[in-house]
Amino acid sequence: MTLAIVTDSTASLPADLASAREVTVVPLEVVVDARSYTEGIDVTPEDLARALRAGRAVSTSRPSPERFARTYADLVDRGAEAIVSIHLSSRVSATFESAQMAAQDCAVPVSCVDSLQVGMATGYAVLSAADARDAGESADDVAKAARDRSERATTYFYVATLEHLRRGGRIGTASALLGSALSVKPILGVQDGQVRPIEKVRTSARAIARLEELTAQAAASHGDRVDVAVQHLDADAQARSLADRLGESLGLSTVDVMEVGAVIGAHVGPGLLAVTVSGRPPVDV
Repeated sequence: MTLAIVTDSTASLPADLASAREVTVVPLEVVVDARSYTEGIDVTPEDLARALRAGRAVSTSRPSPERFARTYADLVDRGAEAIVSIHLSSRVSATFESAQMAAQDCAVPVSCVDSLQVGMATGYAVLSAADARDAGESADDVAKAARDRSERATTYFYVATLEHLRRGGRIGTASALLGSALSVKPILGVQDGQVRPIEKVRTSARAIARLEELTAQAAASHGDRVDVAVQHLDADAQARSLADRLGESLGLSTVDVMEVGAVIGAHVGPGLLAVTVSGRPPVDV
C-alpha cells in the first residue's frame, strides 16, 4: 500500500529534509499589517523578526480545510492509498481541526494525529512516522509511531518578553503581567498541548543556564536515545553556543540548530531560545 505523510510548516522540518523523507508540508499563513504571507514561501523568519521589532501588527492563520482537501486529493492522484496527517497541538492552533474536516471527504482513509506539541517536537514525530512507513508498517502503526514519539518529547523555551504570546492568546494575561514585573525572565514549556509557565528567574543568563539544566534532566529520563534540537528567532549565535554546550554535556555528536518558522516566531518574538528533547523509539532486542 502506498502511504503518504502530511504535516504543517510549524513542524520546523527543513525543506530538503521533508523532500528527502517524502513528507508533504502544508503551510500556515502569517499576516503582517493585514497582508497575508505563506510560511516558507514568501515570508522568512528574518522578515518576521524585522516586522516585530518595527512594531508592525502581526498575526497568524491556519490552513483552511479546503487547503488540506486539495493536498490530500493531489496525493491520491499521485497514488496514495492512505494518508497520515500529523500536526501541531490542537490546543494552540486550529490547524488540526482543518485537517480533520478535510479528512472526512477524502477518497482514501486519512489518520489525523494531534501531536500536542510544537516545533521540532512535532517534527521528530513526523520523522518517526516516516521511518515506520519506510519499514512497511500499516497506516495505523505509522500514526501510532507519531503519537508515541510525541509523548516522549519535552520542550522548554525562553522568551525575551511574554507580550507576543499574550497578544496571540497563547498564554494568560496574568502570567504575562507577572513575567514582565521586576524584569523577571520566564521559562515556559509545552504541557498537555499548551504553553505553560515553568519557572521565573531574574536574568537572561540564568534563564539560559536553567534551560541547560532542564534539558539535562529531560535527556536523562530517556537514557541515551534522544534527539535534541535548539531553535531560535533572530538569536543564531546564542543558539549555536547553547547547542555546543548541550552536545558536550550530554555526550551527543549532533544537536540540531534551526530558526523557528515565521508562524511560531510571530507568537514568541525575537530572542527566543527553545530546546526540544525527543526520546527515540525503543530498540527491539
